[in-house]
Order: sequence, then C-alpha cells, then structure tokens
Amino acid sequence: MSTFVTLSSGQRMPMVGLGTWKSAPGQVKQAVLAALDSGYRHIDCAAAYGNEQEVGEALALWVGPGKALRRDEVFVTSKLWNTKHDPEDVEEACRTCLAHLGLSYLDLYLMHWPMAFKRGKELMPRRDDGSICYSDTHYRDAWKAMENLVDKGLVKAIGLSNFNARQIDDVLSIARHKPVVNQVECHPYLSQVDLLSHCRSLAVCVTAYSPLGSGDRPWASPDEPRLLDDPRLGAIAERYQKSPAQVILRWHIQRGVVCIPKSVTASRIQENLKVFDFSLAQDDMKLIDSFNRNTRFIVPTVEVMHYYYIQCVYI
Repeated sequence: MSTFVTLSSGQRMPMVGLGTWKSAPGQVKQAVLAALDSGYRHIDCAAAYGNEQEVGEALALWVGPGKALRRDEVFVTSKLWNTKHDPEDVEEACRTCLAHLGLSYLDLYLMHWPMAFKRGKELMPRRDDGSICYSDTHYRDAWKAMENLVDKGLVKAIGLSNFNARQIDDVLSIARHKPVVNQVECHPYLSQVDLLSHCRSLAVCVTAYSPLGSGDRPWASPDEPRLLDDPRLGAIAERYQKSPAQVILRWHIQRGVVCIPKSVTASRIQENLKVFDFSLAQDDMKLIDSFNRNTRFIVPTVEVMHYYYIQCVYI
C-alpha cells in the first residue's frame, strides 16, 4: 500500500502525520524535529493548539532553500479556529498561521469545528456564568471566505474537521472549492463506519485525530477504557510482533484513513511511522472492527450545547 493518499485536489497527502495537539510548549519543536528526522513529511497543526510558532521554528531548520527538504516535500495542515469564522476574519487568521509557521502557503486549511464563537482574540470567550459566547455566523459563510484563500494562493486546499455527513453535504451544496478532507475523531472504539462510507462516496478523505484513543487526554477518568491496553489488541500485536499502536495505525491505513498520532517521545514517533512493512489479515481487520462501541473520547464541554455541535455528534 502506498504511503500517500491522493486528494481530490490532486495533492499527495502522507498517510501518517505528526499530530501536535496537546504537545506542550518546549516539547513540540523537538517532536517536529524528531519526526522530520524519522521521515515524516506531514505535520498537523492548528491555531488553537497555541504552539505553531514552535512548529515553525522546527520547520525553519529543515525546510526551504539550502535545507534538507524543499517546501513541496512537506505537507502542512492548520485549522481556522471558532472565533475566526466571520468572513472578515478568515484571511487574517490564515495569514497569522502562516507567519507563525514561517510558511508562504499551507497545503491544507481546515475549519476546526462547525460552530462559531464570538469574534475576538480570546480563544474561549465566556459570559459571566462561564458559558461560551457563541456567534450566529454560519459555517457556509466561513467556507466561502476560506475559498478565497485558495484563489489567493495562501492555501493549496481546504477542508473540514468535526463535520457530520449532513453538514458536509451542506458545504458541498454551495462550494466552489470542494472540501478535500474531513478530520474527525476515529479509532477502533469509534470506527466511524457510516461517516467514512459517506466521505468516500464524495471523494472526501478522512483523517483520524486521536487515532490511538487519546489515552493522555487530560479529562480521562481512571475507569474509562484505554484502547492501547485492550487485551484483544495485545494478542493481535503479539502475533505480528508489532506494538498495539502500530497495529491500530495499520488498521487505519488499510481502511484508507490518514492518521496523525501525537507524541513528543522520539522512540514512539519513530515507531508510529513503521507501519508500512506489514499487513493485517482480513480476519484481524474484522476483529478490530468489532471493537467499535461508539465511544467518543473528545467531547469538549464548552461546545456541547451549540446546535451545530449537537448536530455533529448525534445526527
């Protein structure tokens, strides 16, 4: 199987990338450097992660004239945050990402969530009672502004994140530039079979965030299931002489799903890319499929009451 997927835009997107969500300041630069040194050519970023300047520092050491890699050899994704959905704010938000990353263009720019927050510089604008201040800006209007970024050459392609099938269809109904990717939570406990099928029918590539179950999520309770510790997975990994993480990543790849595992540990970063030298038998693929329990680990409490979020999760 190829290490790349070809997007509807014609771009080649590496099947495994480095995720940078939850990577702490002071750690993410070294993580990106370790990834590039290990052979990663796909880095997934977002304005909301608050670490794009450090990512940019790492990219500057590797990418560009006279460096080890040409710009067109590294696929870089970033995301439009919820406070920047107003059409007047979209281009400035993108240019800020580019400045932080030290790039002249992004390979892919995603709308991070379908819901909009109140405009401003505060990442999580809140009322006095602590609830989030939402905006009525529709994701269709934000999308139209994102299309202008493609026209201006600031981004090569645009896509979605955390959108459900109905919302994707809604965007497609008005799109000049079609979404090439939908990035969603996806792992064996949340296999997203129906959404994946719908996206395939539209030539929209699915990227899995938290592809290993996000065991390091800060709000995890001790009694919640931990995917990497599932004994059924351990038994499969033992048969292939691979780690449970490698087996999960291989499962994603054989389903045609791009994955962006996050790590700041060099040995794990290297391990997560070593998934193209084996294949899972069909019986093992089906066994891992059977793990699905529709368990969603990434449910930000600040967003669950917004209509578009409720749509995203439950419809």
